Amino acid sequence: MKGERIPYKMLSQDAFSQWLGIEILECELGRCKVGMTIRKEMLNSMNKAHGGISYSLADTAFGFTANTHGKYAVSIETSVNHIEALEEGDYLTAEATLNLQKTKLGFNIVEVKRGEELVALFKGVVYRTQKDWEE
Repeated sequence: MKGERIPYKMLSQDAFSQWLGIEILECELGRCKVGMTIRKEMLNSMNKAHGGISYSLADTAFGFTANTHGKYAVSIETSVNHIEALEEGDYLTAEATLNLQKTKLGFNIVEVKRGEELVALFKGVVYRTQKDWEE
């Protein structure tokens, strides 16, 4: 399967990312940009977006980007820095700004933004399996 088409297949099979309302904005080999809007049911007790929301958006961009290389790539370690509080109605984008692929491992840094403002920084490592993505 052609690499830039893999994230679309992944999204079609990903009920959680669909529930979040994630959309693919741009996609090519080694890069995928996704976006979503924060909804009321995504807020925490302080009326701010739960930290898992920006994490999940970044994790989706991370997974989609890592899999554009044609092999099943699965997360083995991730972390996130939350930089700004997020509000209901905020539109966020997430894009891998570093995509370094080795034989068995892939390393990514994902920037989460509200407009041009950096609101979270995500780092992830994937294990690249030998299984190919198929149509």
